[in-house]
Amino acid sequence: MLLNKLSKYSIILASNSPRRQELIKSLDIPFTVKIKEIEEVYPEELQQAEITDYLSALKASPFKLELKDNELLITSDTIVWANNRALGKPKNYKEAFSALKELSNSSHKVITSICITNKSFQHVFNDSTTVTFRELLDEEIDYYITNYKPYDKAGAYGIQEWIGKIGITKIEGSYFNVMGFPVHKLYKELSKL
Repeated sequence: MLLNKLSKYSIILASNSPRRQELIKSLDIPFTVKIKEIEEVYPEELQQAEITDYLSALKASPFKLELKDNELLITSDTIVWANNRALGKPKNYKEAFSALKELSNSSHKVITSICITNKSFQHVFNDSTTVTFRELLDEEIDYYITNYKPYDKAGAYGIQEWIGKIGITKIEGSYFNVMGFPVHKLYKELSKL
């Protein structure tokens, strides 16, 4: 279905995330992966989805001048929003432990923005999911970090991993958004092209 609509486009996913690659693959559309490193810095006055909207568009900027007419670039960014601040990817064990301790016994938002860029247009949209963790024991947090090394994940956890299975008690919104890619929204937006 979507494949026919997108037949005139070559789709480029600018993400190293195995989860995002797996999720876009599940839409049955062919794509290639291209990466250009950027420094993920945003103005500090930005809040919630403003941050991910800004960063997903920023990730597209190094590609803009070289995009061909028939190419569609997909960039994305995810944050965990807890206690009125963004939790990004932890740099080390201490940061990961601190993030999971903060998320323990509370609810937070996972916000993902996707930016679709072509030579002639750019469209940014986002999704938000509320996730609730039960109280996590220090030993559980330690076990998870030691065995799963969640340093490439916003908020220091992957919902599909051990900590999600044993710790998450409630989810309001898209599960796949928490994995880092709201594929239902991506499908809808690509269908409009």
